[in-house]
Amino acid sequence: MSLDDTPGSVEDGSNPQDDSNPQDGSNPQDGSNPQDGSLADPFVELLPVDGAAISVVGSNGNEHATISSSDEVAARLAELQFELGEGPHWECLRSGVPVLVDNVATSSPERWPIFAATVDPLGALFSIPLIMGAATIGGVDLYRRQPGRLSPSEQVKAVSLAVAAAGPAARWAIKSAADDGYFPTPGAPEMRREIHQATGMLLVQLDLTATEALARLRGIAFATNRPLHDVAHDVVEGRLKFTDTP
Repeated sequence: MSLDDTPGSVEDGSNPQDDSNPQDGSNPQDGSNPQDGSLADPFVELLPVDGAAISVVGSNGNEHATISSSDEVAARLAELQFELGEGPHWECLRSGVPVLVDNVATSSPERWPIFAATVDPLGALFSIPLIMGAATIGGVDLYRRQPGRLSPSEQVKAVSLAVAAAGPAARWAIKSAADDGYFPTPGAPEMRREIHQATGMLLVQLDLTATEALARLRGIAFATNRPLHDVAHDVVEGRLKFTDTP
């Protein structure tokens, strides 16, 4: 499998946009509850994709929360990219432009080797940035079960939907910063604390840097096909000691 050197990104590096919000009633309402998928659903209804997840990123760039998803596959896809620290979501956040992988099976694994191998059964992946002013505050991760491109007009629609979702997503993020329990992901603040705590424990146990310790956690999560926060919980509870792992 191969990931193209520029996997479906807009060729000139620009972000295809129109200046208008969608006029078909697809705008997420300010009062909608992301937990019920209301922010993610328009992407599935109006684009040729099978699922969508919307995530916001913390100010330090390391904390993510998925605030809306159309289905469990989409939610897990977003979580997996956070756990592995690689994937189109991360490239989208860094570049601020859409990253489009039209055919996972024929793209190269050099860019995201572990992630690409993990999502091999999926056909296509698209990550669209959530932008407020000059800041990228998160991303929309879309998937298709079968390979296929987004046409230029569909790319514009995807960006337009992301523009409409950015405001509500930012408000949820701001509220979460003020109230650590506000994100709809059950136990998300607790999970983040345990991941940080487990990283610190590994840092001491194995004499690693914080980056190396987190990478070790992610590696075990990937190897055992478990969520990162589950592995972190076991480390904190003393059920998993990395002196017992390869």
